[in-house]
Amino acid sequence: MLDGLRQGLVRHLLKPMSVQMRQVFGFRSCLSVRPLRGRLVTKIRGLAAGSSLGGLRRSFVTGQPPTGGRRRGRGGVQVMTLTTAAWPDGGQIPLKYTQAGEQVSPALAWTNVPDGVTSFVLIVHDLDAAIGTDDILHWMLWNIPGAARSLPEGVAHAPQLPDNTRQISVSGPYYRGPGAAATGPSHHYMFELFALDATLDVPAVGASPAQTRAAVVAAMAGHVRGKAVYAGLFKRP
Repeated sequence: MLDGLRQGLVRHLLKPMSVQMRQVFGFRSCLSVRPLRGRLVTKIRGLAAGSSLGGLRRSFVTGQPPTGGRRRGRGGVQVMTLTTAAWPDGGQIPLKYTQAGEQVSPALAWTNVPDGVTSFVLIVHDLDAAIGTDDILHWMLWNIPGAARSLPEGVAHAPQLPDNTRQISVSGPYYRGPGAAATGPSHHYMFELFALDATLDVPAVGASPAQTRAAVVAAMAGHVRGKAVYAGLFKRP
């Protein structure tokens, strides 16, 4: 299981990324120059072969190699902790939260939030399912209030929630559960949480999901103060 997750993170880190995505996710200096790619491949594969899951996740979140006791990544971005009681980090996602079951969103909670946070963004995507140069967006919420420290199970379907959180997925304004085919390998589903020092003036309606995702990512640039990642595996039974 750990080897599979490592491999999925390696594939994700080696994917082509737009300049805006590099700035937000903290890989600006690593991926912006093509001649560095060979050295980056060697470095990441060495990390994947020798790291614990916790260390690998810290590297993925901060864009830095794992180091003992560090709590901040590139540019002072703080490493937060994202959890769910629904499955262990890197474990199998139960059917209840997938397209093969009830497809309800899991309850999530987060800690170690930096000071001065105004809002959060949550992006849930399938590392192993490509759409052009992007992957499948299973859920994106933005303008989650800065005072929030959790999301309940079964978030309502709506472009905007009562607390002004906005949401989309590739198929509509709601959580789209994992749905990898039974005939292939398990897919890696990443839940990525970002703490921002701003709210984002991006509407949840009026553009395609891909355009909205790109607009949210662009608006995040320069405002990320904390990051957290939680992972799950799934394929249909």
